[in-house]
Amino acid sequence: MRLIFMGTPDFAVPSLTALHDAGHDIAAVYTQPPRPAGRGKAVRRSPVHEAADALGLPVRTPERVKRDTAAHEAFAALNADAAIVAAYGLILPVAMLVAPRLGCLNIHASLLPRWRGASPIQSAILAGDARSGISIMQMDEGLDTGAVLAEAAVDLAPDETASTLHDRLAALGADLLTRTIAQPLHATPQPSEGVTYAERLTRDSGRIDWSRPAGEIERQIRGLTPWPGAFTLWNGMVLKIGAATLVSSSGEPGTLLDDTLTVACGTGALRLSRLQRPGRAMMDADAFLRGQVIPKGSRLG
Repeated sequence: MRLIFMGTPDFAVPSLTALHDAGHDIAAVYTQPPRPAGRGKAVRRSPVHEAADALGLPVRTPERVKRDTAAHEAFAALNADAAIVAAYGLILPVAMLVAPRLGCLNIHASLLPRWRGASPIQSAILAGDARSGISIMQMDEGLDTGAVLAEAAVDLAPDETASTLHDRLAALGADLLTRTIAQPLHATPQPSEGVTYAERLTRDSGRIDWSRPAGEIERQIRGLTPWPGAFTLWNGMVLKIGAATLVSSSGEPGTLLDDTLTVACGTGALRLSRLQRPGRAMMDADAFLRGQVIPKGSRLG
């Protein structure tokens, strides 16, 4: 097939590579423009941009496309059979959605209609879902409302993090996509029941409220690893929490119950097993305590 690929982050790279390796003619790769990133704010190209360059594919980086008629015409002039969209980051107008012969197909990291929206991977863990997966969807004007062409599910491990689930679903998405477009496409409308929405995450999404049940906070820690990261405050210092285990104990929420970083929650308690101080790397609790004592009775939050 003659394809356009549209994606930006690491999640999209396996799908781009799989399409190229399968022999499809990729007419152009659309991705977000290079932007400042990291502590030094050096201008960096997106992971998809880097991958496309390595594969020798032409790259386009428009700042916006919604009302740019010239961009719409340039997109249509590619005469593609389909556009494959994976976490591109820009909303496509109708003119672009209908330009390819088969329209635009989206690789979405959930089992639709559950977790439409911006953070499906994190939301599945935060909610304690037993399963997640990939949906290949025919895009329309709605927010992840299009008919589904194919789905594949995975079970979530008890220690699943957003990072591990991201990598599993990125690989699954590439495999499901190549298998789906290798045969005639048959779309099934999404059911009206079971619709949920995954809100866009911010840095403050990681702030821990110790009055919540320990199980919810433990899922917050896993679901927001690596970004934005779960965090709490101690004596004005931000502590990022990388991992924790449930403990059968109780006390005033946010209070350390011992000298080994067991924190009381609204219900139950958590023993913090990985932490990070500002300017330091994430480390195991034993190593953390060798450089920073937080005594029993201290309050977090």
